[in-house]
Formats: sequence, C-alpha cells, structure tokens
Amino acid sequence: MGDKPLKISFQHFLEKFPEVEFPVTLGEDTHHIFSSKNDPLPALMIEQFILPIEEEEVDEFTEFIACFRMPAQKEYQGIVYWRAGLLNYQYILVTFGKDEKMIDKRVIGGSFYDGDKLTQSVATLEEDGQIIIASGQEDPNDINPDAAKTTAYRLQIGTKGKIVNF
Repeated sequence: MGDKPLKISFQHFLEKFPEVEFPVTLGEDTHHIFSSKNDPLPALMIEQFILPIEEEEVDEFTEFIACFRMPAQKEYQGIVYWRAGLLNYQYILVTFGKDEKMIDKRVIGGSFYDGDKLTQSVATLEEDGQIIIASGQEDPNDINPDAAKTTAYRLQIGTKGKIVNF
C-alpha cells in the first residue's frame, strides 16, 4: 500500500487566521503584530492553499504570514495574509466559497519598489465589507515627498464574495 500524501482540511487552514474586530487598518508594519501573535503557517498549508492562488513567482525567500479571518458570511469566507518577496510586501485579501474554492483575490496594501519609485498603500477594512485604500508613490531619494500624489479608493466585498471597486 502506498502512502497517501498528507492533506490538511480547509477548516484547519482557516483556523490559522484568527477572527478580528473591525475596523482593521493594515499599515507598513502591521504584519509584525500578526507574526508575533499568530502561529506560522506550516509549509504544507502554504503549498496546499496559498501557492495554487498565487500569480507571482514564489522562491525560497518568499514569506507568508497569516493575518486574520473576516467574520463568516453566508456565501463566503475571507482571509488576509501577508506576502513578503524581494522589494515587494503585500497584504492580500482572498474570499472562498462554501465549496472551499477561491472566489476572488486582491492586493489591498503593502509596499513595492520598482527600482525607481516606492509605492506604499494602507488599507482599512470596515465592518460593512468596505475597504478604503490610500496609496502613495514617491522617489525614495526625494527629501520632500509630495502628499498630493496620494490617491484613495474604495473596494467592497459583495454578498457573494466578489471584491469590486466602489
């Protein structure tokens, strides 16, 4: 008899993401709070549940931190995790249906440096499913950053788990 590969239940994966009270703001250093309070995600969980939904390449230096789980909704379950890669740190919101399949996924905050400009985004998740994102871009060599270059926009998580511009 061959050994069956280990399979982790979706519910066990969700339990790695503690529920939080809203509003929640995800800033530049918020992931430190989550990494100190939450258990690390086991490699098998990352392999089974996160890597299949990642669009960007993952290497041995990529790190994932479980941030939180949104209160369960009728049609979906939402989680936020932090992904750290080289010069690219992202808070990612993912919604899953009752069938445990991904409904939608969106980067909602973080920092990204393209070699020229540094882009930073802060997200606030509200109780009603709204997400307010403020994003700014600057030249890291500029000693007088321009606050007028900051933009804000809203997203909404619909009742079926789709993440849409508001």
